[in-house]
Amino acid sequence: MTEALIRALDLRAANGSPAKLWLRDDDAIAPSAELDHLLSLTEAAHVPVTLAVIPAHSGPALAKRLDTAQAVSVAVHGWSHTNHAPAFEKKQELGPHRPAPQVLDELARGFSHLAQLHPQHFTPVLVPPWNRIAPQVVAGLPALGFKALSVFGPEATADLPLYNTHVDVIDWRGTRSGRPDTVLMNEIAQAMARSDAPIGLLTHHLVHDAQVWSFLTRLFALTANHPGCRWFGLPTLIASP
Repeated sequence: MTEALIRALDLRAANGSPAKLWLRDDDAIAPSAELDHLLSLTEAAHVPVTLAVIPAHSGPALAKRLDTAQAVSVAVHGWSHTNHAPAFEKKQELGPHRPAPQVLDELARGFSHLAQLHPQHFTPVLVPPWNRIAPQVVAGLPALGFKALSVFGPEATADLPLYNTHVDVIDWRGTRSGRPDTVLMNEIAQAMARSDAPIGLLTHHLVHDAQVWSFLTRLFALTANHPGCRWFGLPTLIASP
């Protein structure tokens, strides 16, 4: 189940161009057993992780937990992860359904709240809930202090740098459980073949099942010390585009 990824890693190593990998985990709010599990895996494998934190629902408890965490950064996951789209549309908090100034005001509050709570871990990156955001909201992000945007899928032209995730470990439209190892490994390998751009892995620690946890353990073991790739923290990618 790992053959395609091993071939891709070996090729990258032979070419002297290690792939850049990074990890984004969404919907963090508070300390939990699931968060502890995620951090124990990433710290053991020396894999940095960006936690997309929901500002309206998060407070000092998470900040205290992360004070002792290693290689963790905190990004802004919207404001309250509330859907404002009508029932016939896909869910969106930052879509065109409200005036852009109202949406931007909430994001400014979220930015300030998390920057104050996590001074050592905060990174000025917006992760839109459900990976959707209206263009008029994107246009207002630089004035709020955001340095980058992260959604899911191929990068496109935007008003600020994009650092997207490309491989989602969960089958949201089907079983809502972990996707098979073979599929995920193949997707990572294919992403390595397409581009030298950073490849983002997307997780949601609060809803992981045994399949996801097992996959992450195997992936980290395979990649952590392979010369064909390196795991980066999002702040490092932003600082050295």
